[in-house]
Amino acid sequence: MKISAQEEYGLRCLVQLAALGKGESLTLPQIAGREGISAANAGKLMWLLNKAGFVQAIRGTKGGYSLARPPGEIHLSEVIKILDADEINTHCESYTGILDSCVHNGDCGIRPVIVGLHEIVQDALSQITLAQLVGTEAKVDERFHRIQGLKNRHVSV
Repeated sequence: MKISAQEEYGLRCLVQLAALGKGESLTLPQIAGREGISAANAGKLMWLLNKAGFVQAIRGTKGGYSLARPPGEIHLSEVIKILDADEINTHCESYTGILDSCVHNGDCGIRPVIVGLHEIVQDALSQITLAQLVGTEAKVDERFHRIQGLKNRHVSV
């Protein structure tokens, strides 16, 4: 799975907001500066995330952006779905070669593998929340591997 720049930056912006205390917010220039992206790019991402209900915009001199839901209730699969420009359903339309449609459109041995891998990734992303991504890289890595270790032990039993 390849994460697009839009998905990466959108997630990073949300993690910035997830790390805030209750009642705190960040302005667009603050978000852009913290992530090293342009204010225009940050604005586009915040617009998408606001429209999807992940963030709320507060207008005025003391305004900014904050999460619309608790970070423990926002799963990565939801966010990626909003920020992802590619749909798995369009896979066959994307790789047609020199023809108008894929020659394997009716019977493809690759499609089930691609769809299956997509489902595995989606399932994994649905198990991770923004709250789990807040903290240092070492803490997040430890938390993630501890969760994965518990799952692997459960599966092998």
